[in-house]
Amino acid sequence: MRVVIAEDQVLLREGLARLFADGGHTVVATPGDARSLAEIVAETRPDLVVIDVRMPPTYTDEGARAALDTKRRHPDIGVLVLSQHIETTHAVDLVSRAGFGYLLKDRVLEVGEFLATAQRIADGGSALDPKVVARLVAPVAGGPLSRLTERERRILELMAEGLTNTGIAHRLTLSERTVEAHIRHVLLKLDIPETSDNHRRVLAVLAHLRAVDD
Repeated sequence: MRVVIAEDQVLLREGLARLFADGGHTVVATPGDARSLAEIVAETRPDLVVIDVRMPPTYTDEGARAALDTKRRHPDIGVLVLSQHIETTHAVDLVSRAGFGYLLKDRVLEVGEFLATAQRIADGGSALDPKVVARLVAPVAGGPLSRLTERERRILELMAEGLTNTGIAHRLTLSERTVEAHIRHVLLKLDIPETSDNHRRVLAVLAHLRAVDD
């Protein structure tokens, strides 16, 4: 896997580069800001771009905007956004696209799982941090999530984290048939049509929920 890492903190940038290199991947560029990212990505055509949400010069949402720009220009390139804190600005625009992940930075410490998640994103999958998911799908009075049972909300959260039906079944100690039934109920209650593409289905549900709850 070929990786570009856009991170302004030198120690974290170098640490991420070493982590990917030790995992057998190739780091092709490590820009310290988001301004040069578009040109670098166009030149190097990586499989994955890792971007910090807050980048110079204002340290607000430069990284998030760069992530969205990258996905618009190169929808086939995986984008993994890292954040120190939970921020949902631009999240809906991004979660509706394949090959996208949003993790809190402390997830990097779980090296094996982090690298596996990065590979899944590069391959076109999705991954959202559980804390980010909880913020996105927090139920509000009268909102669509109020129609779901506690079990159905938990399954929706696990779907959003990128787990397959098999993964959800293992996590909750349920049969896959039971998980499939719960997912059907979730989709019906939220008026989301089922499709054969699990990734698209999950992201559509999240985007729908966020749009309606706002």
